Amino acid sequence: MATQLTDIQIGKKVIRIETEAVAALDSKINGEFQKAIDILFRCKGRVVITGMGKSGLIARKIVATMNSTGTPSIFLHPSDAVHGDLGMVRNDDVVICISKSGDTQEIRQLLPMFKRINVPVISLVGNTNSHLAQQSNVVLDISVKEEACPHDLAPTASTTATLAMGDALAVTLLEKKNFTADDFAMFHPGGNLGKRLLLRIEELAITGNQIPKVGVKASLKDAILEISTKRLGATCVMNDNGDLAGIITDGDLRRLLQKTTDVTGLTAEQVMTKNPKSIRKGMLASAVLQEMEKFSITQIVIIDDDRKLVGLVHLHDLVKAGLGGESAA
Repeated sequence: MATQLTDIQIGKKVIRIETEAVAALDSKINGEFQKAIDILFRCKGRVVITGMGKSGLIARKIVATMNSTGTPSIFLHPSDAVHGDLGMVRNDDVVICISKSGDTQEIRQLLPMFKRINVPVISLVGNTNSHLAQQSNVVLDISVKEEACPHDLAPTASTTATLAMGDALAVTLLEKKNFTADDFAMFHPGGNLGKRLLLRIEELAITGNQIPKVGVKASLKDAILEISTKRLGATCVMNDNGDLAGIITDGDLRRLLQKTTDVTGLTAEQVMTKNPKSIRKGMLASAVLQEMEKFSITQIVIIDDDRKLVGLVHLHDLVKAGLGGESAA
C-alpha cells in the first residue's frame, strides 16, 4: 500500500514540479524566441493574444503585462472571434495563440482567417507537432514533463510555464524598446506604484503663507509660538533679505533645554540649525522620503534653483500619501 503524502509534502511537490517546468524553459529561449521578438518589435499595430479556457486566462495576464510595459495588446476570445470580434484584428497586428494541445477546435477555426488577414501567428504550444504549430510563423515550446495535478490533467505546471514565457516576451520587448521607469509610470498613475514614480515633492509641501517662518532677530518665544501655531514641528528662520538662514525644530528645542533652562533673551538666530538639509523643487517624493530616512529627519525644506525657499514638508505627510517608510527618530 502506497504511503499517503501529507498536506505539506503535497504542497512542496507542486512547487517542485512547477519550478522544474519553468526552469526547463531556459533551453527553449532560442532562435524561435528571437524570431518572435523580432516580429513583435516590428509590429505597427497591436499584439492580439487568444486562447481558450485556462489558456485564455493566461492570455489575459500576458495582455495586461504587455500593455503595462509598452507593448499595446488586446485579448481576443476565440468563440467571440468567429461571431464578429475577428473584426478587431488588422493586418498590421501580430497574433499570439496559446494552446496546450495545439489542437483547440476554436483556435483551429481562426487560423485560416488569420492567414486571410495576413497577420503573423506566434504560437505558445505544448505540442510542437500539432496543427497550430504547423500553421504558425513562429512556435514557442511551452510543453512540460508533467502537470502538478496528480492525474496529470488540470493545467497547472503548463499554465505556469506559459505565463513565464509570456513574461519573457514582455520584458525582452521592454528592454529592446528602452522602456524607462518614467514610461512605466505613465501607465500606472494610480495606487502606491504611481505615487512612487510620479508624485513630485512640491505636491505635498506646505507653501506660501502656510510655511512656518520667523526672522533671525525674532525671540525664541516667537519661534516656539510659530512652531506651535503651524503644527509642523519646525519653523524656518529667514534673514533680512528674505532668504533661508536656518531652521528650528522640536529636536533643537529639546537639545537646548538639556543644556540650559534659561532661554530668556535668546533669538531665533542663536538657536537655529544653520544650513539645514534641503532638497530641490521637482524631486520625486519617494526620493525625498529616502533622503529623510537616511538622515533621520522629520522635516525638510524645499528650495528652487536660486536657493529660494519654496516649501516645507513633514515626514508624516509622505507616509500619509502612501509612500511608506518609517518615522524618523
